[in-house]
This record gives sequence, C-alpha cells and structure tokens, in this order.
Amino acid sequence: MLYIYDTMKRKYIAFQPLCDNKVKMYVCGITAYDFCHVGHARASVVFDIIYRYLLYKGYDVIFVKNFTDVDDKIINRANKEGKNWQDVSQQFIKEYYTDMEALYIKKPTFEPKASEHIKDMVDFIKKLIEKDYAYVSEGDVYFSVKKFRNYGKLSHKKIEELKVGARIEPSEKKRNPLDFALWKKSKEGEPEWESPWGKGRPGWHIECSTMCMHYLGETIDIHGGGEDLIFPHHENEIAQSEALTGKTFAGYWIHNAFVKINKEKMSKSLGNFFTIRDILKKYRGESLRMFLLLAHYRNPIDFSLEGIEMAEEALNKLYMLLWRVEENLKNPSNGLKDKELEEALIKFNKSFIDILDKDFNTPKAFGEIFVLIREINKYLDKCENENEKPDKKYLEAFITIRISIKDILGIMNESAEKWFKGKIDVNLIEQRIKQREEERKKGNFKKADKVREELLKMGIILEDTKEGTRWKTTKEQI
Repeated sequence: MLYIYDTMKRKYIAFQPLCDNKVKMYVCGITAYDFCHVGHARASVVFDIIYRYLLYKGYDVIFVKNFTDVDDKIINRANKEGKNWQDVSQQFIKEYYTDMEALYIKKPTFEPKASEHIKDMVDFIKKLIEKDYAYVSEGDVYFSVKKFRNYGKLSHKKIEELKVGARIEPSEKKRNPLDFALWKKSKEGEPEWESPWGKGRPGWHIECSTMCMHYLGETIDIHGGGEDLIFPHHENEIAQSEALTGKTFAGYWIHNAFVKINKEKMSKSLGNFFTIRDILKKYRGESLRMFLLLAHYRNPIDFSLEGIEMAEEALNKLYMLLWRVEENLKNPSNGLKDKELEEALIKFNKSFIDILDKDFNTPKAFGEIFVLIREINKYLDKCENENEKPDKKYLEAFITIRISIKDILGIMNESAEKWFKGKIDVNLIEQRIKQREEERKKGNFKKADKVREELLKMGIILEDTKEGTRWKTTKEQI
C-alpha cells in the first residue's frame, strides 16, 4: 500500500485514487523567462519519480504540467532585449526540454501553455463574479478572499496571520490586501486579450486552476509543486477552484523542499543559483539526478559540487557491477550456487518496493541498492577466487532489478560501455595491462610495477587472478 505525506492534512495517508486505477495529477511548471536552475531540476526529478512509480504500480496516470508563458518576468525580459514576449517564452521552453532530456525526465501526458487557455480563464472568472466571489475594479478583477470561508487551510494560517509579511501585491483597487488578481488591465507594451472587463491578461493563479480543470476535471488526485508555492499560489488555487465548483480541488497535496546554498533557498532573485546548463558543462545529467535523489524530497538539499561528485562515484559503482555482470553473461552457465546471495535478492525485491511505498523514500531505496550491489560483487569475487563460473540466474536477476531501477528511479539508463566511454579509456587500460604482462614475462618487474602505479593514478586497480588480470575503478566500493 502506497502512503503519501499530504501537506494539507500534515500526515501520511494511504493513497486511494478517486476512480479505480486512474490517477489525475497536476504539477505547476516553470515560468519560461530564463534557463532552469538546480531548484527547478529538483522539482522536475521529484515529480518524475512520483509519475514513474505510479506507472510502475500499474496506475493509469494522466499527468499535466503547465508552462507559464505570459508573465511580468517574461514581458520585462522581452522589453529589455527588444523581443516579442512569445519569442522569449518559446526560447526558454525549448531550453527547458534540453535540460529535462539530460535529466531523463519523462514527458507528462499534457504540457499546456497559459496563452492557449485565455478564453477558458475568462469564462472561469465570469462565473466567479456571478457567484459573488470576485469583483471588478478599474479594469482589474480580484478574488475576494473573505468570501471563501476556509482560506488558509493548506498553509494552516489564519487570515490575520497571512496579512503580516505575506507575499501579497498591494493595490488601492483591492477591497482587502489579501485579495488576488484574476485579471489584470493591460498596460502599454504588454500582451492583451479581449474580456468583458476590457483588454488585459490573466493573473498567475487563475492559469493553473483553469488548465487543471480543462484536462483533469473539477477534482483531481494529486496536486504538487515546490514548497514555496504553498502560499500564496496553491492556497489561491484552492480558493478560486472550490469557490467555483463547491467540490474538493485535490485529494493529496505534495510539495518538495528547497535546494539551498549556504542555508538559503536557491533562487534567481537571490542570485545564488547554478543553472542546470552550468552543471552539465562538467557533470552528466544522470549524476545531477542521482544527487537530487539521495535526499528525501521533503528534506532540503545543501547543494555542492562535491555532492554531485559523490553521486557520480555511486553511479560508477552501479555501472561497474553492470559491466561485470554483462561480461559474465556473454558465456552464461549454471555455476556456483550461493544461498546468501539468493536470500539477498529475495529480500531486495520486497524491501525496495516497501520503502518506495513509504512516501517515495528514494535515499533509503538507494541504501538497499548499495547493499545488494556489495553482495553481488562479493559473490563475483568469490567465483573468481575459487575459479568457478557465476550462475546465470543471479546475473539475470540483477539485470531484471536494473530494469526496475531504470524505470522507477531513472538511473542506469546507459549501457556500461557507454557510461565509461570518455571517462575510462578501456582500450588504453587493456593495452597497458598487456604491456605489463610482457614486462613480467621478461622479468622486468620494476617496469611492470610502474604500469600498475600509472593505472592506479588513473583510478584503476589491477587484480591478478588465475584467469588473468582484471581491473576495476578505485571508486567501486562504497
């Protein structure tokens, strides 16, 4: 049974979809005005894991993730660069896809843009006005917070508390400081659409409610995003959506914690961010993905390049074992039996899913993976030391496990050969091992030892066995 920590209820709840085996999930996407940073990467990876795991569990998932492609930040950048706002948003949506591909993010079912649903938003706002939840003020339209009785139920704050230090837009047009804009009267140089209240454009919050309902209906199973969206964005989504329909907007609210640098949230406004593109100049996307998964999604991450390097070391170990297994499967046999390994494989298959069922606990899941990898490496070493062939059923069991790791966690997507290509020159290593053997046959042991030392500096350890010399990376053991 899958349990999810629900932000609104502040506890773990057994997951039960509204409709049999179908799951409707909506996640707030990016505002397309700049390159994505590592904070965006975390949110994308977190909800990608949730999406993947629900699919793995057999659910029919309809996953919607939007683009905000009309916004003050987009307009300001367009004006600054002398461009059309649509060109700016399209440029950074394209860059977004490049980054997501590098991180092995599965595409959602639908990825709507706000500008494609303006008419739906106008209709939504008209109904809120008719129900007396919204009012027109000098060409703007605002949602009346005091009319929605349960305002603040997601953030667990009372209206009086929210007024103090809240992220609100001050305006003399509002009846209440907490009232939020559903429609904004157009200013010179801004994009604009026709409406019953004059030319203008939608507010931010109305976008997600409208697109969510368009693709998923009035009540959905899961709504998610970064924890910075709890208030005001998700709070406002709940208010306007439930005011319109009189129904619960979402059954489960999931929020990921921040990526931090020096104990501060990583953000463009603070100027303390690394773009995904910055990281990809030096590290692989899979290494960044691994780094983000080694912390639970509800815990903040302290970002560091050293942390990504450690994640890459862990991946080296995974791929090195894959290499050993694939090499042994080239000549499969019914080889050495090992009761301890059999028990470890059985235990893993159960515990791996049990762990992920507890609120998608990826760091603990990786802990189980590393334990199993040590057991398989120990078994393969035993086979080599005793001059025995490994049993193909253990090797094939690992290949099956690897597929699950790939499908659920989005890790180990490459072949071992492709992973090490460019990082480890296999041909060079094999050539140097051959030279070492020749020197040993000649009795030139100092030269042979020098080759070993050179390879060790490259991070390669040589092991002399009855079947010849084999090599592994120094980072194989964790």
